[in-house]
Formats: sequence, C-alpha cells, structure tokens
Amino acid sequence: MNTEPTNTTENEMQESTDIFLWANQADAHKEALEVDLFLFTKGYTVYATNYAKELKAQLKVLFLYDMISQVQTGAATGMHVRDFEAAAAEENVLERTTLDKVDHAQEVIEQIRYGEESLEVFREGDHEFKKVKGIVARFSRSGAEPFFVAKILPQSQVLKGATAWMYNGDSFQPFSADAGLRITPDNQVLIAGNDIFAFSESKFIRLFGYDAKQFAVAEEKIAEIEQNFKLKFPEGMTFDALVRDTKSLVGKLQKVNVGLVTQDQVIKQADEMGLELMTDENTGEIIIMDAKDAAKFVNLLNDDYVTSDMTGIRYELKGKKELKDAAPADLGAPAEL
Repeated sequence: MNTEPTNTTENEMQESTDIFLWANQADAHKEALEVDLFLFTKGYTVYATNYAKELKAQLKVLFLYDMISQVQTGAATGMHVRDFEAAAAEENVLERTTLDKVDHAQEVIEQIRYGEESLEVFREGDHEFKKVKGIVARFSRSGAEPFFVAKILPQSQVLKGATAWMYNGDSFQPFSADAGLRITPDNQVLIAGNDIFAFSESKFIRLFGYDAKQFAVAEEKIAEIEQNFKLKFPEGMTFDALVRDTKSLVGKLQKVNVGLVTQDQVIKQADEMGLELMTDENTGEIIIMDAKDAAKFVNLLNDDYVTSDMTGIRYELKGKKELKDAAPADLGAPAEL
C-alpha cells in the first residue's frame, strides 16, 4: 500500500487521513457505528431524514462495507493514494483531495457538522425529490470523529408514488409510498477528517460540481495571466475567486495560451470589437468587475473574436480549428484510394 501526496506541505501530510487505518478501524467498530442520513439538493441545501430501524443493517451494507473491503483489498495489492489534482483515474489508485478545496462538499458537511439542529426534515409533501442531488450517510461512534459517505441520486433512481407500480405476490399494485428510492451499492465518495476520497472520479465531480483536475490547469493559467497582465478588481475580489465561482471560466482557461498576445493587443482588440472592456486611464490596468468581464478578457486572450473579411460581421468563436497551409500540388493531387 502506498500513499503518494503531491504538492503538500509537511503539516498537510501529517494531518491527512490514513485511509488504510480508517478502513481497519471502521471494520473493527462497524457494529457500534450509528448511521444518520441526510439529503442535499442541487443548490446544496441539506435536509435531515428519518429512517426505520430495520434499515440500519442494510444502510451499512449499501454505504460502508464494500468501501472497507475495497480499501483492505487495496492494502494487500499495493493500492496507491494520490492527489486528485495530479492523478489519472487508473486501476488500484485511490484519488484524494482536501475538503477545503471543494466548496460545495465543504458547504454540505458544514451544514451537517455545525447546523444539524436547525436542519429541516425532508418531507415529500413539502419538498420535491426531483430537486435532490445526493445523499450523505454519517457514521459515528462515541470517542471518534464521524465520517461521511456520499452518493449521487439520479432521478432514474427515484420512484414517484403517482407514477410507479409495485409487484407484490402475483400482481401489480399501486405504489403506496410518496416516493421510492433505489440506492446503488457502488463506492463513490468518502469524507473523513479534512480529506475527500473519490472512489468514483466521475460521480465525485457530478456530486459536487467541481473538477479539481481542470481547476489545477486553470490555477496555472491564472498565475501566468497575473504575471503577464495588469488587472484590477473590486475590493475583496480576485481572479482566482472569480474562476472558482464560474465553471465556464475554468473550461475556457484550459485552452488559453497566455503568451500569444500582449496587454496592448487585448485592449486594442476589445476596442475594435466594441466589447467595452474597461481600463484604468492612470495605470493602464484592465478592470474586471464580474464574471462577465472575466469571460470577455479570457476570450480575448484566446483570440475568440473575429471580423469576417467578406461580410464585416463580428463573431465570437465557440470552437476553432487552425487551417494548415497546403502546397498547390497537394491541393490538385487526386486522393489515394
């Protein structure tokens, strides 16, 4: 078994969760673990839930036991733990990041940790399952810090009473509950201490709306931009914070080649295209007031605005493919069959 932290300080390494020790302790105390269930919406509002005591054993099977088994098997087969930002999804590699990097995950956990007493209990009559995005099982026992297992809840796993039937005995019957829920037994996301372990990379990204790999690239581009361009923001705002809060900017920055254009070229192109990119007359800084300004600036860096030589119409390009010069002989040559 191997843990390979990257780009972490010594203190962060000391504070990180030993996933193999976690699995052994969870296995040793599994009978003593209490389980609480929470739902969270697409807007990351958390709701408390109640469940029948008969479900407790099943909850541990669905949320925990296979996760423990996967880690313990990994310990015997040399499983590596690597930072999510740097690792590729591959066999026998468990990806890890920290809770403070994943805003929506932190938001959900803090509502449970610090605001549980004020959480509203989810009732189908008052709320709608179609707005629910995920479910969190909190496992706790006396004298130990709780840990959380999160799963995404696609609407395909929700059965509505008004439109669902159940088959009982030898006949179809009306579905008697307000809603039904199918919980898949796969391992998805574990949150232990300040660490998030992504057993399923794709479901982790879908659960919390944050692709740490893409943002790692974006962070590098942000650093390059700040070195090469003079930017001005409202008090308390930074380029980094704007990008974190705007998923489309994270995607745009993946394609930008920062060194291709200069500050003067960006300002000139903005004027020619009528984009109203503001500048400080005294300092020459480009003023970024919000995500809309940031998007215009990034589009200019990526040369995404053009004027047609034929029609004079100005366009914002959504996709580009560079044309390579072809020799005249090549253009006239017959294609090979």
